[in-house]
Amino acid sequence: MRSEKATNLKSAPTGFISYGAYELKRCYQKHLGLAVILAGFLYLVIIGGFVLYTKASEEIPEAKGVVRIKTLAELAAPPSLSQTQAPQIAVAAPTVAPPSVGIPEAVPDEEAPEEVTVATQAELGKIADLSATSIIGGGGGDSIAVEIPEEEYLPSPEDFVPTDELPVPIKEVEPDYPPLARQAGIEGMVWVKVLVDKNGKVRDAIILKASGASAGFEEAALAAVSKWEFKPAISNNQPVAVWAMLPVRFVLK
Repeated sequence: MRSEKATNLKSAPTGFISYGAYELKRCYQKHLGLAVILAGFLYLVIIGGFVLYTKASEEIPEAKGVVRIKTLAELAAPPSLSQTQAPQIAVAAPTVAPPSVGIPEAVPDEEAPEEVTVATQAELGKIADLSATSIIGGGGGDSIAVEIPEEEYLPSPEDFVPTDELPVPIKEVEPDYPPLARQAGIEGMVWVKVLVDKNGKVRDAIILKASGASAGFEEAALAAVSKWEFKPAISNNQPVAVWAMLPVRFVLK
């Protein structure tokens, strides 16, 4: 039997196609793929058309207080230029009652004081021709003239004194090394600002920049520089009192 079927298949004419289960499955898969693609396309077309229709029919909400004018007839007349300024509010003037005291009253002639002589402008000018910077007092008492000698004037640390030559140290005193700093092996430097008078003496001293060690360097520096002597500063060929800055170093030996 098998040999007969094989002989029949070999003897089948050319161009004859024998369909079976394999060919049906291949056609089925092909048509199923086309159907899925077509369904997806129709779905996108329907959904896209619905979204576009919704966006097109949606109205933009108008802001509150916005007036939409469609025709020129709805435009109102422009305001007058004379009404652009805010109207002035009338404010009533405050009513002030007259003082109850100080009103002059008539007195009999016998009670009136005698005539008083009023000083003229020239006399007042002579009285007022006094230097307010050199006179302290008044009120009926004796005037006190205050005069500061020029050689006794000492500037404050903030005052600027122009000089041709700065003060130069001619006698320096070494500061005492603080025992606590010596035991701890601490070194430091203190910037001191000193007031040198016209004679080259130190009249005052302040700390300009501390050492930051808190070991007693500042007190020792002030005590030492107060004993220094300087060649005074020169301004216009004259000695002047000025403030000078100098460093005081503490170095272990």
